[in-house]
Amino acid sequence: MLDKTEFAPLIPHAGSMCLLDGVLAWDATTIHAVSESHARADNPLRGPDGLHAVHLAEYGAQAMAVHGALHDRAQGATAVKPGRLVSLRDVQLTDEYVDILGGQLDVHAECLHADDSGAQYTFRVEQAGRLLASGRAAVIHPRATR
Repeated sequence: MLDKTEFAPLIPHAGSMCLLDGVLAWDATTIHAVSESHARADNPLRGPDGLHAVHLAEYGAQAMAVHGALHDRAQGATAVKPGRLVSLRDVQLTDEYVDILGGQLDVHAECLHADDSGAQYTFRVEQAGRLLASGRAAVIHPRATR
């Protein structure tokens, strides 16, 4: 398992906004991350009623960012590519709020396409084997401006 300290420097999400706690497995196209941040009081996405399921798309997006950064590092890249989430499609939510007592979240993402300009992924978030959210997301890598 990769601990948060091993991948946090590779992504722009910092402090309590880094929602993932670890990576159980990853390869050239997939990642399986875990998190218990949905139950933490300092989760910046939690409201008075808890974590709304729509925010699980951010968990998926962070898994995408971690996957892209780990993949690039494995390919010899020394700089992290900035990315911007530009599209969410076919998002399905099974509940309105995430059960804070239901255990850890399993966050899965699969890269469908990636190149220097961006990437497309599918993601799904499960809790105790139950699907909570799924969808597709696209990220662009903006060119540096001078």
